Amino acid sequence: MIAEWLSPPDYLSLDRNEIHVWRCFLDQPELQIDALARTLTDDEAKRAERFHFQRDRLHFIAARGVLRVILGQYLGSDPADVRFIYGRNGKPSLAGEKEARICFNVSHSHGLALYAFTYDRKIGVDVEYIDNKRAIAHIVERFYSPAEISAFNSLPADKQHDAFFTYWTCKEAYLKAEGTGLSFGLDKVEISMTSETNVALAAINGDAQKAALWSLQILEAAAGYAAALAVNGHAPGLKKWQWGITPP
Repeated sequence: MIAEWLSPPDYLSLDRNEIHVWRCFLDQPELQIDALARTLTDDEAKRAERFHFQRDRLHFIAARGVLRVILGQYLGSDPADVRFIYGRNGKPSLAGEKEARICFNVSHSHGLALYAFTYDRKIGVDVEYIDNKRAIAHIVERFYSPAEISAFNSLPADKQHDAFFTYWTCKEAYLKAEGTGLSFGLDKVEISMTSETNVALAAINGDAQKAALWSLQILEAAAGYAAALAVNGHAPGLKKWQWGITPP
């Protein structure tokens, strides 16, 4: 819900007992895009230029530039000075021992980006545009557990697409937190959804005890989107901030 995403304070700090999730709509004004582009490294600028479509190029600039601006606020540094290193599956983290204590994750879909930040714990976020025309039955059969399939099939037809994307974002949020991506397998991550807003990790590769070490939360990103947040351990206080403009 839009009202839940607040404007950040002038002085922004990330306490150790907090998670901050930011929402950003990537269709930003031209002047804003130009300012964000100036924060990018040469490699990032070259990556932006490789996008075939102009909208994709501008969305990449916005998504990466906003990440730099937010991290710059937390670190008290120029956004252009933020440096990243990349894991085996391409997950970025902050370079340098001093900055490594801040953990973050990013997801974007159909012009909407979410950014999650915390201290010294694995964190993952995923957002997906709910495409009601997408064929989902074969994906459910392939990537969902028997318990998930049973719960999914028990839903009315008009609820199934929303549920499908909720399950999907929950699974991906966990996989992104672990840094494995889809290579680990969506079918190995089992979700228990007792209501439209109450979810938990039920098992990871069949291990319920490992799943119990994680906290999972659905995020109301925007109308027409599904989103979820996964964090290792007990989830601390959550604050949700809005970056820049919101759509009319």
